[in-house]
Amino acid sequence: MTSGIHHVTGITADVQANVDFYAGFLGLRLVKQTGGFADAEQLHLVYGDGLGSPGSLLTFLVWETAGRGRTGIGQVSEVALAVPPASLGDWLTRALAAGIRTESPSREFGEPVLRLKDPDGLIVKLAGVDMPIPAPRANAPTRLRGVTLLTDMGEETSRFLTRFGYRPGAREGATQRMASDTDIVDVREASGFVPSVPGAGVPDHVAFRARDAEAVRAMRISLKDHGPTEVHDRKYFLSLYVRDPAGLLLEYATDGPGMTVDEAPDALGRTLFTPPREAERAEDLKAMLPQFALPGEERFPVRALPFVHRFNRPETPDGATLVLLHGTGGDEADLMPIARRIAPRSTLLGVRGRATEEGSNRWFRRVAADRFDQADIRDEAEAFAAFVEGARTGYGLDPDRLVFLGYSNGASMLAAVIQLHPGLVRRAILLRGVQPLETAPRVDLSGTRVLALEGRDDPLARDAAGLTEALLAGGADVELQSLPASHDLTPADVAASSRWIQQNLTVSGP
Repeated sequence: MTSGIHHVTGITADVQANVDFYAGFLGLRLVKQTGGFADAEQLHLVYGDGLGSPGSLLTFLVWETAGRGRTGIGQVSEVALAVPPASLGDWLTRALAAGIRTESPSREFGEPVLRLKDPDGLIVKLAGVDMPIPAPRANAPTRLRGVTLLTDMGEETSRFLTRFGYRPGAREGATQRMASDTDIVDVREASGFVPSVPGAGVPDHVAFRARDAEAVRAMRISLKDHGPTEVHDRKYFLSLYVRDPAGLLLEYATDGPGMTVDEAPDALGRTLFTPPREAERAEDLKAMLPQFALPGEERFPVRALPFVHRFNRPETPDGATLVLLHGTGGDEADLMPIARRIAPRSTLLGVRGRATEEGSNRWFRRVAADRFDQADIRDEAEAFAAFVEGARTGYGLDPDRLVFLGYSNGASMLAAVIQLHPGLVRRAILLRGVQPLETAPRVDLSGTRVLALEGRDDPLARDAAGLTEALLAGGADVELQSLPASHDLTPADVAASSRWIQQNLTVSGP
């Protein structure tokens, strides 16, 4: 029977810091990057040995700007990686030099252990144990040594693990060690402790190895009286998901087809893939998913600015940058697919509004369905103006090559910024926007060019004409088009916006 851990999946809120730690500091190989199979708009990174062998895999779901999770009952609390025992001193020296949080070396079950914390706060234990792997990497952990599970049902959890090839080993205090033919699971009894809360720094689940699809089928049959199970094809392996008696999420994943099913061994991790079922959305997803640089690659600096933001850069940029302001309920990635169709070679800068309404992101608060909080508009417009100035300076953006594009609530926000901070936004595309200001200020908007696109059947933004009148009164050059559409965006919006950019923006590129 194939036994042992297949992979462990965690959550990160900072993709670049995650890559820097696992591929940079630890020296693991990034063997796969893909849109998530449960949520294709969520980046999923997989690290491992040189071939992405089962037993070496650490995977991370990228929840950017996610809150810190809480380690507690019903969750993996620590991940252990095997390193040669004689190397622990070197690892401690490297961690101190890199400013990585560590604890003093200790011994657990007779093994020397060095605890580190990754950038999200996940505890990564380096265990001094010689454990081979098919494709080891120089100066990197060889494979997964094991995991620690927190449970308030220690005996039941330990008994459940025997289904996956584990057997009771030694015990130290409240921790029962369970051993397979290749690794260990430490079951720590934590009765009375707080329950876990999902989030950055808290592992999502541990997966155990299954020989093949028949083994998965047999496991599911054996669990029919235990409780619900789910089976999913994850392209690189077939997986069964189940919760143990204490609520721990466990996975049973086949060894094959493996990480080399769609990439050659020497090219692992270089291509961003999307789930097969999302083939029609593949290009849109690639525009939305966060980008990062591997160790040694040129990287873009990250600036601390007053709004959450994300860049998406094309392979051959033309020198233009589109700043994107989403509608109600969107986020910094929401408009990137349509913006990529509008301007295929432009850099995209998506920004997230700071106001919320019933959990949905917005740019400013409402006091009624069609009335806006005027003080909040002015405060957020001032903050956005500071963001624009900071982005220009911090990222070296050329104001002559900037276009601002807003949709719905984002378009209304842009309209407010144009009027309250004249000259800041010189080129803007307003999609389904309305005039948010109850009293339009008397300002000089000469030199400002605006494309306003309204939907003829739009029940939410019927006063686009009132907005354009206010902009025209200030001397702005405004083109208003009424499209055969409702509030949703259409190919006509893409065509009109693309044409307007080509006519109103001079760009340069290779």
